[in-house]
Amino acid sequence: MKKIQAVYGAPRGHWVGDGFPVRSLLSYDRLGAEHISPFLLLDHAGPHRFGPTRHRRGVGPHPHRGFETVTLVYQGALEHRDSAGHGGQIGEGDIQWMTAGAGIVHEEYHASAFAESGGLLEMVQLWVNLPARDKSAPPAYQTLLDSEIPRVDLQGNAGQLRVVAGSYLDRQGPARTFTPINVWDLRLVADGDVRLDVPEGHTTLLVVLEGTVLVNGERIVRDESVVAFERRGETLHLEANNDAKLLLLSGEPIDEPVAGQGPFVMNHETELHQAFADFHAGKFGNPRGA
Repeated sequence: MKKIQAVYGAPRGHWVGDGFPVRSLLSYDRLGAEHISPFLLLDHAGPHRFGPTRHRRGVGPHPHRGFETVTLVYQGALEHRDSAGHGGQIGEGDIQWMTAGAGIVHEEYHASAFAESGGLLEMVQLWVNLPARDKSAPPAYQTLLDSEIPRVDLQGNAGQLRVVAGSYLDRQGPARTFTPINVWDLRLVADGDVRLDVPEGHTTLLVVLEGTVLVNGERIVRDESVVAFERRGETLHLEANNDAKLLLLSGEPIDEPVAGQGPFVMNHETELHQAFADFHAGKFGNPRGA
């Protein structure tokens, strides 16, 4: 059994642009990069009801370098565009997996049809670090549609697990990753009882987005919380007191220094200075093609 190391509550929420009211459930500057590696940050946006509008709600052009962003939509729809020529729309259950790598400029807004009709928006954005050897990788993008993500029915009718990245039992997630990680999107029904096996030595984080869960028979964890486990051991025991929405993240730690500021995450301060210089020199391009 992987022992519980710590349980983290969410700090006060804040807005990202005018389209995403978020709570940062994970952040490397608050919890220490070495404790949550290879993960860096996880923001939970919503659920929040927006009224209809023709205004473009969201976040305008902004840069990234040195890591990947993973955006999972639970409710609503988003559209995006970046300076590497990628763009598109994702809706409920879909995932946008963007490799910033050597540098990219990205913008993300509520999808036009969703904005005009209004409705509930809920999403998660996860930042995954890249090892030094891959921080200069070319920018890339993966569209992971809900229909392409394998589902596994859990034993005892406890619920269902979507394999986004990594593997669960004999099912392989569609996401391509630079280091070994698992991203499992879990729904447990009330009184659902499940044991999950995760790799020995992995950083393992359970994100409780909604519901109340008894973890390892010893700790009740409520929504907007994260459970961090020791790296030793291979099994977690989860019992849902009510319907629960969870993310299970596990990954091989990247044993390298982390230097981050704003939208850039590198290994050393000198690389951060270079990232800002390159961005201001226009070397990341422009998503609008200007």
